[in-house]
Amino acid sequence: MSLQLQFSRQIAGRNVTVDCDIPRGDCLALYGPSGVGKTTLLRTLAGFDRIDHGRIAFGAQTWDDGQRYTPVERRRVGYVFQDFALFPNMTAARQLAYAQPRQPTQSVEHWLQLTGLAAHGQGYPQQLSGGQRQRLALARALASEPDLLLLDEPLSALDASLREQLQESLAGLLAQTRLTTVLVSHDLGEVFRLAQHVLKLDGDGATQYGTPQQVLLQRGQYGRYQLTGRVLLLAPAEVQCRVVVAIGQETVTTLISHTEAAGLHVGQAVAVSLNGASATLTALS
Repeated sequence: MSLQLQFSRQIAGRNVTVDCDIPRGDCLALYGPSGVGKTTLLRTLAGFDRIDHGRIAFGAQTWDDGQRYTPVERRRVGYVFQDFALFPNMTAARQLAYAQPRQPTQSVEHWLQLTGLAAHGQGYPQQLSGGQRQRLALARALASEPDLLLLDEPLSALDASLREQLQESLAGLLAQTRLTTVLVSHDLGEVFRLAQHVLKLDGDGATQYGTPQQVLLQRGQYGRYQLTGRVLLLAPAEVQCRVVVAIGQETVTTLISHTEAAGLHVGQAVAVSLNGASATLTALS
């Protein structure tokens, strides 16, 4: 059963059109700057919001076509919110039991073990670390035995090193459970690590769909891959200038000549052409 998305809807005064078909077990990343409607699209898939035109379907079941509408509670969707939305008065084990269907196919202990929380089943959210709370929110979503897993920047509140560790854990979980997943992310590394497909949203309502390589890596001069970023720091030295560029939530540091640096300034949009261990910067208008 694939996730079929052929619809349009108004988001912040812009008409956003989505046209993609996600095979079962694959991950689709929604990528783009803040305010373009990524979370709104996630809420639309969950059933909290309605489409204007088109169709959302999972396998043979139509969830929304403008007339027929499957409510949230009948969509079998697991949702991990940015703030985790855990119940403060429930232990980890109780939260999972609460989320399970009436006749679960897996035990609470199974999900605790799978997410590395076997030793914390009797812990309350306030007793857990940030990474443990993130894994508990994910375990709760998995325990509901969904057809579709929705992740709204689940790792964005974590520091870089912990985020990288949990990306690895999440990649393993998605591979093991073979759940169809839609992920909202600002993190390029996260997108390339977890997603097979990307829907990129721009500020004018335009969308691009394809693999991460097709959508996020552009072929520049001499066939080198390019990414778009912004200059964070220009640090002149005696021979060369050190430049730090933000690309998504990642940074790239490279050395360029003073001549190349003369056309750049902090905040400048640049194309970053990757060539092995080095990077070439080109100012964008």
